[in-house]
Amino acid sequence: MHEITCRLFVGVDWGTETHQVCVLDPDGQIVEERKVAHSATAVTEFLDWLSTIAPEPASAGIGIEIPHGALVEELLARNFGVFSINPKQLDRFRDRHFPTGAKDDRKDAFVLADSLRTDQHCFRSVRVGDPVVVRLRELSRLDEELNLCFQRHCCQLRQLLHRYFHHFLQLSPTADEPWVWTLLELAPTPAKAAKLTMSRIEKVLRQCHIRRIDAQQILTALRGPTFSLAPGTIESASEHTLMLLPHLRLLHQQRLALAHRIDRILEELGTSTEQTAKQPRDVELLLSLPGVGRLVTATLLAEAASFLAERDYHGLRAYAGVAPVTRQSGKKAAVLMRYGCNLRLRNALYH
Repeated sequence: MHEITCRLFVGVDWGTETHQVCVLDPDGQIVEERKVAHSATAVTEFLDWLSTIAPEPASAGIGIEIPHGALVEELLARNFGVFSINPKQLDRFRDRHFPTGAKDDRKDAFVLADSLRTDQHCFRSVRVGDPVVVRLRELSRLDEELNLCFQRHCCQLRQLLHRYFHHFLQLSPTADEPWVWTLLELAPTPAKAAKLTMSRIEKVLRQCHIRRIDAQQILTALRGPTFSLAPGTIESASEHTLMLLPHLRLLHQQRLALAHRIDRILEELGTSTEQTAKQPRDVELLLSLPGVGRLVTATLLAEAASFLAERDYHGLRAYAGVAPVTRQSGKKAAVLMRYGCNLRLRNALYH
């Protein structure tokens, strides 16, 4: 990071409702302390006031822990220099000022400003992200959340079927296929499954384009022997099952729509003209690797965008948790796994 010359150093202790601000001069003397409510009006008034004491935005450095959010974007929009720091590093800087362990919002804001004044090299410069990469990051994270919800509902469905309709799982052990849901809607209980006709099952298979199994195999599986359950068990479990199916269909459709959107963004990144025609683009390189598909590529490009842009591979290894942590003292030395990292990026690099 290239250090800049600042005449004012601003520490912002971010909060959900209010932000504590401390402004220091180059000698470390407090110029102003104030609280700023997290509202558009209050933030605008604070930035207007900051512009009056720092007519040139580059002359004011803003130190903050959270490198994203509405406040950070407002600061970047006004061309202020915004620098973020790891919370653990800030905790060490706090001990330098308050070895007794004292802590409050005012002290944190002061430590942020003073640490930026004396140790600017420990901070990372925050920049405005590429809109395409920002969108890709949001969609890739949303896909992960939807996948977790989808798997959770599939596990619930499987447990219900294992409880009262266990031989249905012979058709799909994980119960995560749309054609299985369609069949389950037609026959949510063993009694209704026994009444299904061959023609009705064949129609479902044709509509869902299923060829690996035929109607006779399905009939044989559905008409298998069942357990003798307590009265009301089958009725209640089947009702629960039917309530789960719309959720599964919605999550499945949303993931398909997200996949198409991510593919379009990757295609857009692959055809961008920012890089020279002689150099292969990052998208092309990643997609050319065997086994690396849409989700891994999207995660790598979105989560490690700043490191890839700067070609900072040592920073990338540390941020992804690939670089080990060495602890050595005297004759003792240990090389440990790095746990403080971006877990999504680590998982993508693993694959």
